[in-house]
Order: sequence, then structure tokens, then C-alpha cells
Amino acid sequence: MLNMIVTVLGILVLAVLWVALYDSNRFVLRKLEISDPRIRRQARAVVIADLHNKQYGRDNESLLCAIREQKPDFILIAGDILTASPGKTMKPALHFLRALAEEYPVYYGNGNHEHRLKLYPETYGGMAQEYAEGLREIGIEPLVNSHVSLAELGVTVYGAEIDRKYYRRFQIPDMEDDYLSKILGQADSSVYTVLLAHNPDYFPQYAGWGADLTVSGHVHGGVARVPLWGRGVISPGMLPFPKYDGGIFREGKAVMLLSRGLGMHTIPIRIFNPGELWVVDFSPLTDQKEK
Repeated sequence: MLNMIVTVLGILVLAVLWVALYDSNRFVLRKLEISDPRIRRQARAVVIADLHNKQYGRDNESLLCAIREQKPDFILIAGDILTASPGKTMKPALHFLRALAEEYPVYYGNGNHEHRLKLYPETYGGMAQEYAEGLREIGIEPLVNSHVSLAELGVTVYGAEIDRKYYRRFQIPDMEDDYLSKILGQADSSVYTVLLAHNPDYFPQYAGWGADLTVSGHVHGGVARVPLWGRGVISPGMLPFPKYDGGIFREGKAVMLLSRGLGMHTIPIRIFNPGELWVVDFSPLTDQKEK
């Protein structure tokens, strides 16, 4: 009996290890259709989040090929393209971003890792400046509590870089009612507003501020997902079964696309939780659909 139990446990462990290896090195395509009367014409965006220097194929060629196949009009980045680690190379991130910027407009919202480089120069040395200079050379200017108007599309894209205190572990700190309007100004309700906001925990506040579509990441799908139930197991803040773990969420008419990301860092595995590449189709119609 004991031998049978050990054998079964051994098989289960091997199966989980195989799934972890498989899911940690692949990504799936997800699609969202957004329609709104303020949108003036059809357009397609590809959403990238939490790459963390991960490479799919040599120089990320597999990922780039998947993006090209979707024929996007522009790219939306929801942060953490690199990993903040002292002395760690930023070349994979910059090489990938250069390849994107040579083919598409790129709208980049910072994540907590990009932000961390700037906050702690005593830890990261000149990495923030080096990364900023690399992005400038490529032609990418991150949207740090700023926005860009895509007037021909009827869309404005904002990038929110919220304070470090909102990324505390073991809790979700309250966000002041007027905090977002202080750092972003007020959203213009006459255009469709896209907010690149890395941390999804504050989706109700983003929606209340005026974001029609919030694009987030950060949670990595909860690292592992429970089969059948589908819930993510743990958030970066070390909270179990986070409410916002991945997928599409709604607050009234506001929508949040929460990418499960493409890479890993602190917990370097994915289990029943492959990376995600999202495609968003904008149109002037009136329905919203998830595929």
C-alpha cells in the first residue's frame, strides 16, 4: 500500500513538474473586442505585460512573429518588460522593444519594476538612466502620469505610475478618492479613455476616475491556477486567491483587461497558467465581447 502511495505521489509530482516546464515556456493568444460610439474607426492593438526579460526563441523571434501575425496598428505595454535586479542586463528588453518600435507605435506604461529602478539608485545604480536612454534612442517615451491623444481614432491613452506604497505586501492599501485626478488630471469623457495601470487592485478607482478600458498586469495570473476552478493561487503581494488574477473584469460600463503576463521573476514558474498575448480590436459599434 505504501509503495502504491509513493508511486502515485511520484507520478503527480512529475506531472506537475512537466506542466510547470511546459507552461513556463509558452504563451496563448486572447482577444477582446471593444466597441463604443466615441471610437471613430477600427483599429487593433496588441497588449504586452510582465515580460520580465523572458525570451521566446532567439531574440524573442517567436513572440515577435506572433505579434506580426495579428497585424496590430499599435502596441500597448502594461509594464514590467524588464526585471529590477542589481546588475541584471536590460539588453533583452531593449532589443525586443527596438524591434517593436521599428514596426509599430508603442505606448508604454511603467510597472513597479521600471518604477523601482528610479526610486532606489543606491540599489540599482545607473540602471534607470541607462534604461531611459535606451528607450529614448529607440524612440519610446513612457507615459508616466501623462497621456497621448490618438485623435484620428477617438482614443486617448494614459499611463499611470502610482506610488510605491500601493504595492505593499500582505495588504491592499486604500487609495485616496482624488489621488488619480491629482496625478493624471481628469479624463475627457468625450473620447474613449485607455488607462495603462500596472496594478489591477485599484480597478474600481480607475473606473471611477474615468478609464473606459484599463489595461493591467502585475499578478502573473496568480503564478499557478487551480484546474477547473481557474483561480490564481497567489498575488505578488502574497495574498491568496486574488480577486483580480487575470482575464476581463467590469465595473459598470468600464472594462479591465488583466493580462496574466508573459514572464516570471520572484516565483520563476507557471503552472496551468501559460503566458498571455492579448489582442484588442477597437470599433465604432456598441458591443463588447471576449473570445
